Amino acid sequence: MKKESKSLTEFQKMVILFVIYSFIGWICEEIFALFYVHDFIKRGFLFGPICPIYGYAAIILIVLFSDYKDKPIRLFLISAIIFSVFEYVVDFFLQAMFASKWWDYTGQFLNLNGRITFSFSIIWGIGSIIFLKYIHPVVKKLVEKILKNIPIKFIQILANTFIILIFIDTLASAIHYLEIF
Repeated sequence: MKKESKSLTEFQKMVILFVIYSFIGWICEEIFALFYVHDFIKRGFLFGPICPIYGYAAIILIVLFSDYKDKPIRLFLISAIIFSVFEYVVDFFLQAMFASKWWDYTGQFLNLNGRITFSFSIIWGIGSIIFLKYIHPVVKKLVEKILKNIPIKFIQILANTFIILIFIDTLASAIHYLEIF
């Protein structure tokens, strides 16, 4: 008889990390807004407490650019470009679909159509280095330690539940912003 696998698939691990980093991104957005606007305001597209753009950025970094963590100049340049393009495309799509702006860099130095700006491109580059070199190794180790003490079936159910909840939240948010109901 074959022994049952007692580990998560790579996809399930990525789902867990996506949710964690999307939540951390949401917290950072809230702190940023609190610091600059001096009030709690709804940040991001979804109703729930996650900003998927950060989750996607984290997964892209982990999957595609982990090999560059010891090559900071290359990582900085690639990340600054890739994530600026990503930010531009996401903003373009959100504006086209929902006729709404979730961020606007108009008036900032070297902005492109208010969708991206040079300063945030620099932040994406520096942030990518910090993320791969320092943040992700700690989070990965902590998550592995926590998950090791939880039954695998429960974690698999949790990962699938996250997927369903994010899908429902995305659908509900799209309906809300499209003013369908």
